[in-house]
Amino acid sequence: MSSSGTPVVPGVGTGPVVVTAERVEAPADEPHVDRDTTVAAVTTACATVADRLTARAGHASGAAAEVLQATAAMARDRGLATFVGRHADTSGPATAMTAAVAQLATMFESAGGLMAERVTDLYDVRDRVVAEVLGLPEPGVPSPDVPSVLFADDLAPADTAGLDPVRIIAIAIRLGGATSHTAIIARQLGIPCVVGVRDLPLDGSAATALVDGTTGEVVLDPDAADAAARAAADAERRAASAAWTGPGATLDGHAVQVMANVQDAAGAVRAAAEPVEGFGLYRTELSFLDRASEPTVDEQAEIYRAVLDAAGDHKVVVRTLDAGSDKPLAFADMGTEPNPALGVRGLRIATERPELLDHQLDAIAAASAQSSADVWVMAPMVSVVSEAVDVAARIRERGLTAGVMIETPSAALLADRLLQHVDFVSIGTNDLSQYTFAADRMAASLSHLTDPWQPALLTLVASVAGAGERAGKPVGVCGEAAADPLLACVLVGLGVTSLSCAASAVRSVGAMLATVTLEQCRAAAEAALAADDPADGRARVRAALA
Repeated sequence: MSSSGTPVVPGVGTGPVVVTAERVEAPADEPHVDRDTTVAAVTTACATVADRLTARAGHASGAAAEVLQATAAMARDRGLATFVGRHADTSGPATAMTAAVAQLATMFESAGGLMAERVTDLYDVRDRVVAEVLGLPEPGVPSPDVPSVLFADDLAPADTAGLDPVRIIAIAIRLGGATSHTAIIARQLGIPCVVGVRDLPLDGSAATALVDGTTGEVVLDPDAADAAARAAADAERRAASAAWTGPGATLDGHAVQVMANVQDAAGAVRAAAEPVEGFGLYRTELSFLDRASEPTVDEQAEIYRAVLDAAGDHKVVVRTLDAGSDKPLAFADMGTEPNPALGVRGLRIATERPELLDHQLDAIAAASAQSSADVWVMAPMVSVVSEAVDVAARIRERGLTAGVMIETPSAALLADRLLQHVDFVSIGTNDLSQYTFAADRMAASLSHLTDPWQPALLTLVASVAGAGERAGKPVGVCGEAAADPLLACVLVGLGVTSLSCAASAVRSVGAMLATVTLEQCRAAAEAALAADDPADGRARVRAALA
């Protein structure tokens, strides 16, 4: 028996099935002592959970570390303790915690946007704290003794961030999408992953499974010989990827820069160990998530310099602060908004707080002056030509190469005009997909719309790439779409000149491009554009490249 979902991390994993542990619930007959004892028990448990998550973050990197730190911060939040206190007069600690989180979750969901996206994290904190106060093992992902395939309804971000790729060799989940935390972190860890498997059995009825993160297939209790053959073929593909040393090019020599996305110095050093041609997306805001006040120009310059040094003399594309929505910065807070994803975020903050952008550009210029890296700077969330004109002038005043991100349909439609004023553009497919389809990219139920294989999204990419060809200027892709080796062929066929992805995906993307010609990529692009839906597109492209 087989099921199918959205493939998000290529590769094949086969082995015994393990299922996420059941969450621990507060007992119906939990005794109540007194208010102070109850609040103290929950406060202590929250601190223990937060410390445990922080320790795990110290051993992680990139998106995994970011998620663990954010979840730890939620466990420490004083507001949570306040809500627990409201239920502590009549409830024990586990019951008070459960009631408090239920109340907070309702408020988060009503607020929408970023707050609604944090409900999964909130429930995760609840389950860990309840287990702690009851003296029970922490719920979540098991740690099997042998390499296993993980099945789950959904995964809390902190659970995904803590996965051991030696023990968990493939993932299949019922919910989630191509840009969910599970997909992003699984890609960073190199674990084959399929999401959106609607009929995934979670009752333990499947003893073994094969997960194909390239095709999206999940085979329950597979034939041993077939599973071995598919695993061997995947091992051969992985060996070819591991042997790829760059630079990026198609089989017939068409150059395509293959670069890595980074967010801090430690990640940049690790990424530089791969055969990258630079860093195509440096997410600067992720270094400041824990800062209550704006760092000084000198402090910023020191942080940026460490990343630039890791790149050597390669290109580094620095994205200015993309604060707001799912990346709130305390020193760039624009207050409560009805829908943060459609509010003041990215470059829009500079309208209200222009000094933040000026200080950052000064710091980037200072770091660049002391580095051998080829520094390019781009602004996020550009929607109209006047924004591009203004930010390009401010970037060039400091002697830097100026660009903008294409993340809104308006920017994609105006790409010809934008490219008259900037030196390059980079397409952020994650946000461009959610704004094109009016579908929150964190909403599991809408993941079929935010799939980067959607023909409408690829049509916008083609339009932007065409504008770049007409202007003779580079067009990159730095969203999660760039990490899919098969989709990378399509993007190159559309006219994209550079791809920037998780460092763990660089070799597989580069190795795939090295097996196809530019004409094959163009045929693949035509096939993807002609498709009716993502599944049809994947099938057509495989046929075109066969």
